[in-house]
Amino acid sequence: MSHVEPITDQLLPNADRAHAPLARHTGMEWMTALEMVRAQRGRNKLRNLPKGDGHPVLVLPGFLAGRASTKFLRNVLRDLGYYAHDWHLGTNLGVNPEVEDKLRTRVNELYDQHQRKISLIGWSAGGIYSREVAREYPDLVRNVITLGSPIRGNVQASRAWRLYRAVNRGEHLESLMSDEAKFGRAEPLPVPTTCIYSRTDGIVSWECCTSLPAETTENIEVNGTHLGYGHNMQVLRIVADRLALAEGEWIPYRRLTTVEK
Repeated sequence: MSHVEPITDQLLPNADRAHAPLARHTGMEWMTALEMVRAQRGRNKLRNLPKGDGHPVLVLPGFLAGRASTKFLRNVLRDLGYYAHDWHLGTNLGVNPEVEDKLRTRVNELYDQHQRKISLIGWSAGGIYSREVAREYPDLVRNVITLGSPIRGNVQASRAWRLYRAVNRGEHLESLMSDEAKFGRAEPLPVPTTCIYSRTDGIVSWECCTSLPAETTENIEVNGTHLGYGHNMQVLRIVADRLALAEGEWIPYRRLTTVEK
């Protein structure tokens, strides 16, 4: 096996100067349908992924998505032996204080239910929620995995930005755009964190989906669409590998070489 080269200070892309994805990448988002077909056909292979230890996993959908969007991912996780949960907050309309409060309650309830730390998987905007919950409750969270989540840099570097602004108006949106808020979101977490991104993401700038370097933080590149993260075979392999790590024994992800596959 060979280590994936970690993104260091020297290699870290400039997310502040990032721009919305190229039109050709956005136009290729239809390929999420092909990714789903491949995943459905590969269900037997997915069952051979590393098995889990039964700890709870909370999966958060992306902007304008809800329970249905994460169903395939949650089913795969259940097949692997995890207690995979939907966030039970309906459609994700963006970050707002009311949903933040409800998510805090949801995480605390799951911890009380299972009496074990929770892994959080956040897709796109769901990853922003996941990170901030983990930052607030590090004693309740085992690890965080983000899937194409814009966690730093230019908040407008997204094809969904205008729609996001239309749905989320008022002082709260302006506070999210402040330099202080941006710097806070970009700070690495106190729990193991895996940030998965794709340079062919047609919705969110890939540069914004990478984390600043930290001891137990990693950035892993995949090839795929933004709308397909939850059923991309590469992503599912990485997620299964990361969740299967023993609690408190984090090591960087190791990608199999062609020969080893």
